[in-house]
Amino acid sequence: MEQKLPLPPFNFETATQKVQLAEDAWNSQDPERVSLAYTKDTEWRNRSEFINGREEVIKFLSAKWKKELNYRLKKELWAFTDNRIAVRFEYEYCDANGQWFRAYGNENWEFDENGLMQKRFASINDLAIQENERRVK
Repeated sequence: MEQKLPLPPFNFETATQKVQLAEDAWNSQDPERVSLAYTKDTEWRNRSEFINGREEVIKFLSAKWKKELNYRLKKELWAFTDNRIAVRFEYEYCDANGQWFRAYGNENWEFDENGLMQKRFASINDLAIQENERRVK
């Protein structure tokens, strides 16, 4: 049985730990590593894209990090209940032309009993910035 600690039901400490583990995994920019935190049949809404299953997660993240260079993410716990966590985040990246962006957003996560994320709904907005305006390093 696959498990990803900590397991629900979450308290402040375990929800905070789950958020930090997600931040660390995403900052690795390793789609395979990131995908292991999700159920095999995970459901995502990322901006206007709908992604289903680990294989689509890997494909999506691989394409993302080919376009979003020097990616750096910071997540913050916003709220939690038994098996759900809400986070706010910002990340920065540059494109192939050297233009920097900061993306702001919120995510709603739902976990199964084994601590794997079964649903991830993300709302994200991008803002063009200058390199000297970067905050996430």
